[in-house]
Amino acid sequence: QLQLVESGGGLVQPGGSLRLSCVVHGGTPYHAIGWFRQAPGKEREGVSCMQTTTNGRTNYADSVKGRFTISRDNAKNTVYLQMTNLKPEDTAIYSCAARGDCSPYPSAWWYDYWGQGTQVTVSS
Repeated sequence: QLQLVESGGGLVQPGGSLRLSCVVHGGTPYHAIGWFRQAPGKEREGVSCMQTTTNGRTNYADSVKGRFTISRDNAKNTVYLQMTNLKPEDTAIYSCAARGDCSPYPSAWWYDYWGQGTQVTVSS
């Protein structure tokens, strides 16, 4: 079993930055970890993912490329999502997930373990 706990969400003005954190608890091995988001009235979408056991390959949704960066601190069992140049359309609940897929196709990502999510609101 894995437990994932996100933090770092909040209210930020357009153009601002936030860093989300996801602490992973538990001993179940996993090879990929991802960030997803769900805006009100919309389906959940993949934002970014990272292969955790091979070459650390990362993938991003087209909507966040160049603005978001996923990274990992192995010593802290923590994965981060650095978000810059935030836009109102980035407003959503952001969740991390572990043990799944990290292909170049976000619509195909699947994961077994999920966190509860953290709210990100981009508004002036």
